[in-house]
Amino acid sequence: MTDAASVKDYLLGLQASIVAAMEEVDGCSFITDSWDRPEGGGGISRVIEEGNVFERGGVNFSHVMGNNLPPSAAASRPELAGRRWEAMGVSLVLHPRNPYAPTVHMNVRFFTTYAEGQEPVWWFGGGMDLTPYYGFEEDAKHFHQTCKDALVGFGTDLHPRFKKWCDEYFYLKHRKEARGVGGIFFDDFNEQPFDQSFSMTKSVGDAFVKAYRPILERRKDHAYSERERDFQAYRRGRYVEFNLVFDRGTHFGLQSGGRTESILMSMPPIVKWRYNWTPEADSAEARLWTDFLVHKEWV
Repeated sequence: MTDAASVKDYLLGLQASIVAAMEEVDGCSFITDSWDRPEGGGGISRVIEEGNVFERGGVNFSHVMGNNLPPSAAASRPELAGRRWEAMGVSLVLHPRNPYAPTVHMNVRFFTTYAEGQEPVWWFGGGMDLTPYYGFEEDAKHFHQTCKDALVGFGTDLHPRFKKWCDEYFYLKHRKEARGVGGIFFDDFNEQPFDQSFSMTKSVGDAFVKAYRPILERRKDHAYSERERDFQAYRRGRYVEFNLVFDRGTHFGLQSGGRTESILMSMPPIVKWRYNWTPEADSAEARLWTDFLVHKEWV
């Protein structure tokens, strides 16, 4: 038996707690934008722009449903395509202004499909990943350790699997490079009973503030110049490329008639692209590629 009402209550509470924690750091408030989806469902977008710390960010809750499961959601389960479906989740992306403070993404979600005369097919998904512009080993280790700790007690195989899944998922194939230093990622997760799967997903969601806030507070006031801001804008272009070309959540939202403003909330506000640019050898910018955009065991 599943309990969608309890999942929804948890997700709404998670959204509120994360927003409260990020407002404490920033000093400015997120705006609240509630919306309805004509095809079914709706959501609550909590957004900050031009804050003291965050140049742009959002912590979104959505609960949507439909009668024809789109291809992006059925990519790994083609037999479910066309079913009636229901999805709910919290998804966030935070873009600090300071180039030394990393961008972060987190998502936890619950999906159910229905077919006449058959048991519902449900699964959880989610995870979090860190995208620095200037890397710090202590930040990467802290983030990965917190992700690992969130999975303790749910199976010793989960962290190695989810860490590898994150490395492989958040990878720009056309660039042959990682988006950031990774974290954990999982999808289509129902290999444990509902209560256990839900508890694991809650543990991941609850770990987000512990994983990110200490890093943000260490870096948000770091001195920087226009050089670092320029490089940040260049690297943000990779973020845009991944979200538009590869991200399953973005594709699902757009294909299912989701709310465009909320789906594209993840986009950074200032971005640059350059033709065939490479960093100066042995520079801090070059070390991002050599020391951080590589798949390795941080903990």
